Amino acid sequence: MNSNLLDSMGINLDITYVLIINILLIIILFVIIIMQGKKIKSIKEQISKFMKGKQAASLEDEIVALFEDNEIIKKATQKNQKDINNLYNRLAYCFQKIGIIKYDAFNQMGGKLSYALALLDEDNNGFLLNSVHSTDGNYTYSKEIKNGKCDLELGEEEQIALDEAINYR
Repeated sequence: MNSNLLDSMGINLDITYVLIINILLIIILFVIIIMQGKKIKSIKEQISKFMKGKQAASLEDEIVALFEDNEIIKKATQKNQKDINNLYNRLAYCFQKIGIIKYDAFNQMGGKLSYALALLDEDNNGFLLNSVHSTDGNYTYSKEIKNGKCDLELGEEEQIALDEAINYR
């Protein structure tokens, strides 16, 4: 079956082939339209979930509120970090290390009622208490410790207590 229009244009082609090609193109375009419709439906569902119960203006307000909350949290975090640093600085001067040894100052006394106690900070500064219990009474002596050393001579028990404090974990 030949077409007069195609013959007049000088194309010797059967009209059936043209119709088949047109039908195939229509089917392909129809499939593409269906696929695009599914994509549009999926996007509409996503937008619907995102905007659920919200108008565009109220959504913008929500986003601005989130940024404001973020700034508040950032400021609170900075304040907390400053407070933590302040506490660490203060803690360096608190007594953190302890060493204690109980001993019997005089062999005739029983029960190890005497003791030497060393309290040191982070830099091994502090003091040493030595409490000596005897039949006449109880006597307490203190000695200053700087950088783990004492200007005065230490007794054996005092040195043990100081070493315990310096090596305290």
